[in-house]
Amino acid sequence: MAATPPLTRIEISKEYLHFNSGHFTIFSDTDREDLHGHTFYVKALIDSPVDVTGLAFDYNLVKQRLKTLCERIDEKILLPERSPFLSLAEEDGYLVATFADEKLPFLPRDVITLPVANITVEELAPWFLSALLDDPAICGLRLPRVEVSVSSGPGQWASAVQTNN
Repeated sequence: MAATPPLTRIEISKEYLHFNSGHFTIFSDTDREDLHGHTFYVKALIDSPVDVTGLAFDYNLVKQRLKTLCERIDEKILLPERSPFLSLAEEDGYLVATFADEKLPFLPRDVITLPVANITVEELAPWFLSALLDDPAICGLRLPRVEVSVSSGPGQWASAVQTNN
C-alpha cells in the first residue's frame, strides 16, 4: 500500500490583510453595544500537498483575494443582514437600521451589509472563508483544508475551517 504524501501547512498572515470598520454587537432584542470600530486582521492557514516542483500552490491567489475582501469593507460601517433583532430599510436616501426602539440612519456610501447574523469575529471568519472559497481559481486548487481567522484585537481571534476529503 502506497503511503499518502504528507501535507504542508501554509500560513498567510500579511500586515496589509486588515480592515478598519465600525460595528456594534447585538446581544439580545434589547441590548447592543454602542457603535465603535476596530482594526480587524485576517489570516489563512492552508493545508496542501507539495508537488514535484517543491511548491504547494500559488499563494498570490489567496493573498490577493483576501486583500480585495479587506479593501471592500475597509472604512465602512458593517451591518448584519440576518440579525433576528435588527431590520434594515431604505428611507429618504438613508439606510436605516432599526433596533428595539432606536432608528440609526446611515448614508449608504458608508455602510456595507453582510449576510451574517451579527458583526462579530465568529461571523466574519466564515464570511471570509466562504468568499475566499467562492473564487474559482482558489476553489480549483482542491485544497484539503482551509482555515481563515479574523481578529478584532491582539489575542482575540475566531476561525472558520473547510475540510475537503
